Amino acid sequence: MTPATGAVAEAADLLRARLRELDAERAKLERALASLTDGRERKRGPGRPRGSAARAGARRRRRRGGTRAEHALKLIGQKPGITASEIARELKIKPNYMYRVLADLQKDGKVRKEGRAYHPA
Repeated sequence: MTPATGAVAEAADLLRARLRELDAERAKLERALASLTDGRERKRGPGRPRGSAARAGARRRRRRGGTRAEHALKLIGQKPGITASEIARELKIKPNYMYRVLADLQKDGKVRKEGRAYHPA
């Protein structure tokens, strides 16, 4: 064996030994984390924003009091001729979202639009 080959083999052995040490340390750290979090530490799925780890069996909660469309229908019934911007302001949402909701309600025949005003169908 040439001296260069011996040096390479020795360096590889040192790296393998260091990797074993690091693996052992990682295992200890993972156990410590699991004991601190009661094993609740989960990874996010690909493309998911931080803080949105999917819980097993979790479902989106529905807003109390109904959907945006139901709220909009109620307001239109109470105030015929109300505009999308006024509905959005009362529901505390952005008008561009309200326009999408109202377009679906129009397609379903639940409201009709006259100019900028919405009326019950």
